[in-house]
Order: sequence, then structure tokens, then C-alpha cells
Amino acid sequence: MKVFVYIEHYDEEIAPISREAIGAAKNQLDADVTALIFGSEADEVAEQAFQWGADNVIACDDDSLDSGLTEAIAPIVVQILQDEEPDAFIAGASIAGKDLCAWVAYDLETGYVADVVDLKVENDRIVATHPVYAGKLRCDAVIPDGLQVISLRNRAFVPLEQDEDAEEGDIDYVDPVVDEDDLTTTVEGIEEKGGGVSLTEASIIVSGGRGVGGPEGFEPVRKLAEALGGALGSSRAAVDAGWIPYAHQVGQTGKTVSPDLYIACGISGAIQHQAGMNTSKLIVAINKDADAPIYKLAHYGVVGDLFEIVPALTAEFERRLS
Repeated sequence: MKVFVYIEHYDEEIAPISREAIGAAKNQLDADVTALIFGSEADEVAEQAFQWGADNVIACDDDSLDSGLTEAIAPIVVQILQDEEPDAFIAGASIAGKDLCAWVAYDLETGYVADVVDLKVENDRIVATHPVYAGKLRCDAVIPDGLQVISLRNRAFVPLEQDEDAEEGDIDYVDPVVDEDDLTTTVEGIEEKGGGVSLTEASIIVSGGRGVGGPEGFEPVRKLAEALGGALGSSRAAVDAGWIPYAHQVGQTGKTVSPDLYIACGISGAIQHQAGMNTSKLIVAINKDADAPIYKLAHYGVVGDLFEIVPALTAEFERRLS
């Protein structure tokens, strides 16, 4: 099977979600992987792509693509896919990746399966498993004919081990398809937010909900996250109440996460919240309400006052991890 993978990269570093996409194509599909790389310094990114398991690279080394605008990149991807006719096109289910997949599927008049959490091959077609009904069920989807377009949920797949001595394959260079002057959007600059661990890339997340009682109630939750080297999350109720910024929201209308450990503090577990974190490897719930829905999803539950339990956990983790 021949699979093309879109590579997101920042500061000449391949994004974790793209490393996972290469790993999924190799591990789950046993595919020959071609990495698609766009923007300046493509050679450096291509070298990393080979180290993470790519067999070949197609690159457009042009600084007009550094902004990552879909309207600049998508026409090149469409042209490459038309010329090369791979079996599948895969990207990470980031904002950029999902936008690109939708554009490609529309232009090539084919199907698109989004937010996929498992892959396998049956009868020479990819069976893509993805959550439906706000995460209540999982559905196996197959695109019966033509190019298969798929985006993968962050942290749902394991990347290959990086091989810094990997031999480099072929790099084919292509030219931009859209002139920079014809783009309808101009990126004047990118401001990077500092501090904290990225929710979508975190292996450990500690979240607070309505049960924290107010902005100050997030302090013990924040300290536990810091003790574990994790990210701070929240439910929609806490965000709507103005207790914490939207950037921390986990759920159907927030971030979708799949950490190794998710600790829910004072979160009842509405289905909208579960939709954003139900693929976490290990879920721990802390809530004084023994009948809270979150306990039906959690692997471990602690019934009690989070303001007693969370500081005690933090102190014990700090002692053991020191």
C-alpha cells in the first residue's frame, strides 16, 4: 500500500502528530510512506522525516508556504495526489490537518474519515475506526473506491523510534501551484504563547470542573499538574463561568485529547466532556458525588472532597518524584 502523509513542522521540527501519522502508516498499514513537506528549510525537515520512518519525500521548498495556509498548500497536495495516485492520504487531525483533508477530499471527489483512532487493512482497503455520537460509540468506516483521505486523532497512534542513522530516500521537489499574490489571506506574523504544556500533546492532563468552585479552586489542580509534569485542563462549565481561559477546555467544543493519564477533578462527566477525553489510556476521577457520570468512564475513582484529596496527592507525588 502506498500512503502519502502530510508533515506539519514548526521551527524545522516535525510535529508529534505527524510523527504519529508516519508510525501509523508503517505499523498499522505496513505501507510505503511518502512524506509531503512544504515551506522553507524543507531539506532539514526531510532528513527528520526519514529518521521517523518515511521512505520517500516530496517537498516544495518555498518560503511562501511557511504560513501553513491551506489555500496555498492544498492545491499542491491535490496536484501531487493526482499525479502520483497513492492509495491513501493521511494527516494529523489538527486544525490544519483536518482543513487540508476536507479540501483534498472535495477537490478529488472522494471520501474523508476524520479523527481516526485505529486503522487496519481488509480486502486492500483501509478500515478506519473513529468515534461517533459524541464519543458514545466507535464506527468502522471504509472508503470503497478511489483515494482514501484520513485524519488521525492526536496521541492515538505510536510513532516509530527515531533512527538518526537512517538512510535518506528520494526527495522530489515540486513548485508552488498558487502565486503568493493570489492568496486571499496574508499572515503578518505568528505570536507564540509561552508557558505550560500543550494539551493536545500532553501525556498527563489534570482537569478541573464545576466542582472547583471558582478561579481560586484551580490552584490545587494546577499544582498537581505541575507536580506530574502535565498540562492543566478544564470542563466547559468552568470556562463558561470565566474561571479559566478557553485554551484549557477539553470536550466536544474544546480540545480532543488522548493522554496516558487523565485526572478529572470535580468534573461530573457530561457526554460533551467525555467526547474530548474518552480515548485517554488511564482515567482517574475525583468527585464527591458517587453517582457522577464520570465514574462510568473512569478506570479508578476517588469519592471525596477534591480540596483534601488533590493536595494530598500532590504532596505524595512531589515526595516520590523528587
